[in-house]
Amino acid sequence: MKRFTRVALVSAVIGAFAAGEVYAAVEWNVSLWGKRRAFTENVEKLAELVEAKTKGEFKLKISYGGLSKSRENLDGISFGAFEMAQFCSFYHTAKNPSITVTELPFSQDVSLARVSEIYAEVFKHPIVKRDLARWNATLLMPTPLPQYNIVSKGEPLKDLSGFEGLRVRGPGGIMGVLAKKGAIKTGVPFSEVRQSMDSGVIDAASFAPHAHLATKTYKVGKWATTNLNLGSANCPVVVNTDSLGALKPAHREALLGSVDEALAYYVKNYDENTTAKYHAAVKEAGLEMVTFPPAQTAELNKLAESVRKEWIAQYASDFDSQALFDFTSALFSK
Repeated sequence: MKRFTRVALVSAVIGAFAAGEVYAAVEWNVSLWGKRRAFTENVEKLAELVEAKTKGEFKLKISYGGLSKSRENLDGISFGAFEMAQFCSFYHTAKNPSITVTELPFSQDVSLARVSEIYAEVFKHPIVKRDLARWNATLLMPTPLPQYNIVSKGEPLKDLSGFEGLRVRGPGGIMGVLAKKGAIKTGVPFSEVRQSMDSGVIDAASFAPHAHLATKTYKVGKWATTNLNLGSANCPVVVNTDSLGALKPAHREALLGSVDEALAYYVKNYDENTTAKYHAAVKEAGLEMVTFPPAQTAELNKLAESVRKEWIAQYASDFDSQALFDFTSALFSK
């Protein structure tokens, strides 16, 4: 009898542990960088929604730089070092050439909500899905950004020849155009932009409003552009494909079903708060605002066309770059 009781007790304890494993909370590690800012609000909101919908059973544990360097987030996703991450495609174009199509200079100032829709559609394209699958990555949601503009500490531009020799930190599409006017693409880590401008390593930075605010470029700048309109960066949020597949249906539905709401919150916050804060900061700092007149805009657009053609030629042997470009261009034109 005693032996039976002991066996029953052990079985009950084992059963309790098993049940605990089944119902224990699932926690995903999320690799971001820098600090919480407008750029990361889509992920922060997603985490909030997922935890609420699953009553705490599924949580996204967000780390700002504690899990990986920003330029190594895609690598970390590939071997499951963490389950979710954000990265910018121009950090390593060879690793994700397909999504760099969205960074090409389409010379259109579309709304942030529309940028979000465009990127989401591009992420569904078979070429893009195959490209990211090489890294065991599934594109979860975009981080839509408005058109990039430059803040520089040099002498204010009088015409496009002023780009000659200007050392600029910026993404591929924009720098592809500006390089044709003599600008020099100069790579420095995001966290070192302000210091690099102070020390003269770079003369200018091309960013969306949130990044100028985060790096405080306007505190050392003398001028800023208002209508560069040569594109922005694509910084998607990805998940490890195996981890996504391992989620139980309710958790997966909570994650995927919260993307649209998280993006809507992000766009509203960026439009209503971040952009206004940037304009106020630039005005208070007394920067000279440089607006390109129609003739200069036309010249930049002509150069942008050549950059787009170069992109198509560069990747033609890797995938159907013309088809992907046409697909993306049509989305921007709608």
